[in-house]
Amino acid sequence: MQTKVLVDNILNTRYEDIPVEVIEHAKKSILNWMGVAIGAAYHPSVDMVLELKKDLNSGEQVSVFGRSERVDLLLATLINGMSSHIFDFDDTHLDTINHPSAPVAPVVFALGEWYDVSPKKLLKAFILGVEAELRIGNVVYPSHYDLGWHITSTTGVFGAATAAGILLDLDAEELLNAFGIAGTQASGLREMFGTMTKPFHPGKAAQNGLLGALLAKKGFTSSKQVLEAKRGFASVLATEYDLSRLNENWGKQWELLKNSFKPYACGIVLHPSIDACIKLREYAKPEVVKQIEVNVNPYVLELTGKPTPKTGLEGKFSIYHSATIGFLEGNAGEDQYQDEVVLRPDVVSFRAKIKPRVNSNLREDEAVAKIIFNDGSEKSVTVTHATGSINNPMTQERLNLKFSQLTHKILDEETIERLIKKVMDFENVVTVKEVINLSTVSQ
Repeated sequence: MQTKVLVDNILNTRYEDIPVEVIEHAKKSILNWMGVAIGAAYHPSVDMVLELKKDLNSGEQVSVFGRSERVDLLLATLINGMSSHIFDFDDTHLDTINHPSAPVAPVVFALGEWYDVSPKKLLKAFILGVEAELRIGNVVYPSHYDLGWHITSTTGVFGAATAAGILLDLDAEELLNAFGIAGTQASGLREMFGTMTKPFHPGKAAQNGLLGALLAKKGFTSSKQVLEAKRGFASVLATEYDLSRLNENWGKQWELLKNSFKPYACGIVLHPSIDACIKLREYAKPEVVKQIEVNVNPYVLELTGKPTPKTGLEGKFSIYHSATIGFLEGNAGEDQYQDEVVLRPDVVSFRAKIKPRVNSNLREDEAVAKIIFNDGSEKSVTVTHATGSINNPMTQERLNLKFSQLTHKILDEETIERLIKKVMDFENVVTVKEVINLSTVSQ
């Protein structure tokens, strides 16, 4: 019954029922998502998929963000979902370590462009897609994640199916079928972190969720209880789960409001350590540092324990590299995760001075770091809530700056400014194509 209740809740929620603060946070989420998608639009992995598009001779229906090429609906969701996760700079629901926009936003923009959907309907689809995705994540986290599933991908298919279902005007039975078709495609293994396949996950989640909704619209059938059945999503993909969390306080409690935006281009569990090392650099130059001890949440070493990264991508999964660049450069943007920075002699040398220590009492957004100087003296700092977390959020100004820094190599300054304004006033633009046309590159 839980799947049906969720579907009924989704279909019975009107745009007017959504609080203003949720709509505003959704627009920030879209702006953040769009910035990282455009910024990574020319990554080699995107080029590879577009080469495959040529090989397959597929259609040209909708846009690829940051590019001039047009592709079919399914390929667009794959590419735009991939590109938005390539830099590991997208949004995060810290309660479940989920990146909710990457599987959902590609769907609403592909369908929004193809069917010229009204901006308010698109916003509603995005919000309810993210809400469904995050609530399903709440049901199965943490055991599902601990087993090795990439929760962004596995729950993202449901968010994508929800958003597509709203935009395709599915009825309750059709949306139930879409959930079943999407849920049976839920996959994504954490083993792939640090490779091109990690960002492939949310792209496939977007694509699979859209496919589920498109098939359901045609009458394709599936189980109507994919979430709660004995051999369904929760019981098969989690050792422990709590289905009561799926629909609790629907319409009153919004998981989307817990969505946070990253100031650093790496896994969010690294952000407290980076913040701490940026603070520590005020007290010492590198040559007087014997070592830096960083006390962290257990997930930090589990997810980012690579001691000797060899590429920029591996550096995003290294507490050693991320703490080092925080201290040496006072930042951890995409520039700090280039191959040449990871291999730079002073960076490699300083990484040996980073000594992470697991402290199970620390939250994911908390860290304590201590410099031990060559003369034996010490200096400690504590980060209670990392920059970008819900309790220490990025300002609109910093979010706008992040968008500009990510997109300036692809879009001109005037276009960037216009795009930011239109996204933050999204419900009032005449057509979604106004936003998409600014987000793509002319032939």
